[in-house]
Amino acid sequence: GQPLGPRRLSLKPVPKLPNMEAFLEEALAKVKRQARGCLAPELCCQAVRAAAQSPFAAGSRFTFLFPSLQYLFSMYALLVFKRLPLFILEIQRKCYFQEINLLFIIFDSILLLSLGLGTMGRGIVTSLVKANIPLVALEQDLENLNKGRKAVMLLLEREAMKMEGGAQILDFHNPACLQFTVDFDLLRDVDLVIEAVFENMALKKEIFHKLSKICKPGALLCTNTSALNIDEIASATNRPQQVIGTHFFSPAHVMRLLEIIYGRHTSPTAIATAMQLATALKKVGVVVGNCFGFVGNRMMFPYVQQAVFLLEEGSRPDAVDQVLEDFGFKIGPFRMSDLAGLDVGWRSRKDQGLTGPSLPAGTPARQRHGQRYSPLPDLLCEHGRFGQKTGKGWYLYEKAGGRTATPDPWLLNFLSQYRDTHGIQTRFIDQEEILERCLFSLINEGFAILAEGIASGPEHLD
Repeated sequence: GQPLGPRRLSLKPVPKLPNMEAFLEEALAKVKRQARGCLAPELCCQAVRAAAQSPFAAGSRFTFLFPSLQYLFSMYALLVFKRLPLFILEIQRKCYFQEINLLFIIFDSILLLSLGLGTMGRGIVTSLVKANIPLVALEQDLENLNKGRKAVMLLLEREAMKMEGGAQILDFHNPACLQFTVDFDLLRDVDLVIEAVFENMALKKEIFHKLSKICKPGALLCTNTSALNIDEIASATNRPQQVIGTHFFSPAHVMRLLEIIYGRHTSPTAIATAMQLATALKKVGVVVGNCFGFVGNRMMFPYVQQAVFLLEEGSRPDAVDQVLEDFGFKIGPFRMSDLAGLDVGWRSRKDQGLTGPSLPAGTPARQRHGQRYSPLPDLLCEHGRFGQKTGKGWYLYEKAGGRTATPDPWLLNFLSQYRDTHGIQTRFIDQEEILERCLFSLINEGFAILAEGIASGPEHLD
């Protein structure tokens, strides 16, 4: 009894499906857990609900929401990064990158001795092996070399298990792919060196002076510094044009960002080669200028500082982290600090004279250079609380090297005593204040970085 002509599917009634409401509620709850703070996934769920329960006309309004601005912007930014080095430095001639046949990495021997293995060195080696770049890892004595080799091999075995085909893909047992040594003479034939010692200017200058004497004239010298002046490091060499910052973010074999920092004399070829290395490692290389902390860490300093100030005034690490993670950050400032290692920032602050033996006598405990300062992170380090690596930091972990963070009653008592010592009256701090103080600190520093020309556009900051 129906005509055989075409009928619009959009005019057909929406069928009623069993248990649909319960299914949709469960799906939405799962999406909210996995994509905290992100609008687009929740809108996608709402669109599916509209398709299953509403007439076509009502459901079609969701088509205007599908182009996620966050996704489009991030994809645009990644495309822009591939073209930026030439525009940043206003280089009008073509840049050539050097083909990297053999790469050398210097481990942090002091971290190896005291902490087992420098987190950065281990992660960088893993990234290079996964990219099938032959390399040699250098240590300064056999004891640290053996510790380093053991830790690196364990990490590579874990990575191999994650990859399809297992350890056959990562040929890290082949000396032609990866070897460990204490012999500096092996540096003579390498094309590129990555230095990954801890943040100490005197040590880095000593190493780069030695590198410039040993390495062949065309070798590129990279420093994995997170904050130090690239020009000062380059001044210790006879080839400042071939010195460049390659700041990997921890853990280096996981994090995709590679901050590439040019100095006053860094050549276009050095920049292009570092960008090519980032591409080979499947990382996002971002070229930035030279200042203390560059872009990534410079923006982190006031962000983490505000989070610590909130603790002084009455908040808790888990409360601050929860607000920022609910907003959309993958990890809050205190969990992030524990993951990176509290001792790294502590060592930097001691080198800057903000704490430790070089701090002038009579300096107010909570003030530096006329600005508010919190010694809380320094005090934690003095108690041996360096984060995940020691099993305790802002949080308590199941063991040294553990990953599960739980609130620590010791820390809450410690904060209470600290406030009493300094006469700080605690108060209730709501979620909006936590979010605004931390987030606006990031934004304000970002504007300052743009104004100074350290980054050439907002894509770099994002």
